[in-house]
Amino acid sequence: MRPVPEYDAKAWLLKALRETAHAMESLLWNVEDDVLDRRPDDDEWSCRELASHMTEMERLYIERLERIVRLDEPRVAAFDGDSIEQRPLADADGVFELMDEFSVLRRQSVYLLWSLDDGDWERRGIHPYLGPMTIMQVAREMNEHDLAHLWQLRRLCDRFAPAGAQAL
Repeated sequence: MRPVPEYDAKAWLLKALRETAHAMESLLWNVEDDVLDRRPDDDEWSCRELASHMTEMERLYIERLERIVRLDEPRVAAFDGDSIEQRPLADADGVFELMDEFSVLRRQSVYLLWSLDDGDWERRGIHPYLGPMTIMQVAREMNEHDLAHLWQLRRLCDRFAPAGAQAL
């Protein structure tokens, strides 16, 4: 019997964070261009708006991570992901261009996290409502945010994908 490998939270988080952009692109691949801006309900985002949201959130996460890495217990900004102002989308902002931008930003986040030693993962920033927040906690928050929106995107893509593509 093979021994069960020891759980490595950092390695698992890095892998999960690294795979998000590809998972999103895979979901979007079978969606027709004309439905990428379609909202299932007035209070829900379209695929393109969701890609824009993920991109803008990644900028905020990078800023938070870099502050914590560079400074000793800095104050970090509070942000509510659902109320983040998305930049106005132009017709030229295709969903795959937004995904490319998200991918570049996510690689930056992952490379930053990958470069840290064990002690650095415990570096803290001070959140105005949550108090001390470690880099490990920020990475977990990023992963939870990814999972929530991957689920949302899967629902959107399943709803709008051509009937034959859903079986794939």
